[in-house]
Amino acid sequence: MNLANLLHRAAKAWGARPALSTGRDIRLSYAQMGARVPKLAAGLIAAGQLQPGDRVALLLKNSPEYWELLFAIWHAGLAAVPINAKLHAREVAWILDNSQARLAVVSAALAEDLLPLTKEIASLQRVMIAQERDFARLYDAEPMPMAEVAPTSLGWLFYTSGTTGRPKGAMLTHANLWSATMNYFADVDRVDPVDSMIHCAPISHGSGLYGLPHVARGANQVIPASGGFDPAETLDLIAHWKNCSFFFAPTMVHRLVHAPQITTAKTDNLKTLVYGGGPMYVADLLEAMGVLGPKLAQIYGQGEAPMTITGMDKAMHVDDGHPRYRERLGSAGIARTDVELRVVDAEDRPLPPGEIGEVICRGPVVMAGYWRNPEATAQTLRGGWLHTGDMGSIDEDGFLTLKDRSKDMIISGGSNIYPREVEEVLLKHPEVSEVSVVGKPHADWGEEVVAFVVARDGANVTAEALDALCLDHIARFKRPKQYRFVPALPKNNYGKVLKTELRAMLQKE
Repeated sequence: MNLANLLHRAAKAWGARPALSTGRDIRLSYAQMGARVPKLAAGLIAAGQLQPGDRVALLLKNSPEYWELLFAIWHAGLAAVPINAKLHAREVAWILDNSQARLAVVSAALAEDLLPLTKEIASLQRVMIAQERDFARLYDAEPMPMAEVAPTSLGWLFYTSGTTGRPKGAMLTHANLWSATMNYFADVDRVDPVDSMIHCAPISHGSGLYGLPHVARGANQVIPASGGFDPAETLDLIAHWKNCSFFFAPTMVHRLVHAPQITTAKTDNLKTLVYGGGPMYVADLLEAMGVLGPKLAQIYGQGEAPMTITGMDKAMHVDDGHPRYRERLGSAGIARTDVELRVVDAEDRPLPPGEIGEVICRGPVVMAGYWRNPEATAQTLRGGWLHTGDMGSIDEDGFLTLKDRSKDMIISGGSNIYPREVEEVLLKHPEVSEVSVVGKPHADWGEEVVAFVVARDGANVTAEALDALCLDHIARFKRPKQYRFVPALPKNNYGKVLKTELRAMLQKE
């Protein structure tokens, strides 16, 4: 069943309810949005000369147009490729080329850097700038009927960062996204038409995925006027919109709780704050609940099983009578209703409670595979299970505790950063002999990127030169915040760099 049914059902049942808002202002009702999307769908088809199944890339900051575009893409039987708006233009160009996107819709602020690179992409027929005149004309098209799509049809091509320096496209089908939507109702929260979802985090990621159950129940999608996360603005929106929910990275929770305005803020309207995408320390969690009340819920997932592997609902967060209450707060919760969870050894044999191994799962939310990457698909989905690459243990009650992130991933401000991608850029410098990138704990951002650099004999490498190199090749948020110039990197007998020692050194500091 086509995901666009979520919108069209809501438009019939709750047509007068607000669908899209900016700041404190209502932009469209569900009836209006339901009438505009079939026109926009037809306009997209004509603008890009698109065929069913073609990919449409979205490189936009949070905006009401983002929601209309997503549902128009699905209504037309196309596939969405939402791209992180913080990525470097070269990274975006690689995704556009790999996804074979035929049409891209971009924010005006991002167009200047991207447009020169589009000439290199053979598949790309057209780039449109949202909110400009040519884009506005798309709404003048004759409305088209909703396309019939198979449950296995590609709906969302989610590009994850890759340890090889190239992201992989997780193929999320209509069935996957339906499952994730229903799973929200089963395990996270009830949604009613009087509710709202405020999108401070990127719609291209978790906030957008959790917007789907809110559309399904006719709830208001609110875009901050800033288009992102500002603690003062967020608290103002909480005071205005009743029954509001959010998806936050833990670092955003920390910043909200420590905002100067929190002491006088009215947070009664806050319904649910779902957090995920990085570690939440127990002390920070208890502090947040003390400030915001029993409003927090946790999820653990990844792009390959979006938002839906394990979780802890609001009731579990306040079950302080349980003898292992604090241990549970430090966990990632229990397997979601329609997800089977295991921790296994190197041969994929299940491990008993308490033993550490790789976290694997299976269920209807797990991706169909990686786009144009059968080798990675076979490796990651071997045996019919999604191998997350995360290490953890499951206790006798089924609570998963993540012990370490394999592949040495760094999570900064809720964004995934893979060290090898940064290392490969730094090694482009002719005077760099070796480099190792690790994460250093940071009070506000969770972690920050630190590069340990070994220069070639007699060379004089500067942090400024390395920073400029990074800014030419990768997104600004991925570049190291510190460069440590060292004579050698710690290694084991096999020549492997011991990142554990580098992290331990930073931890002591």
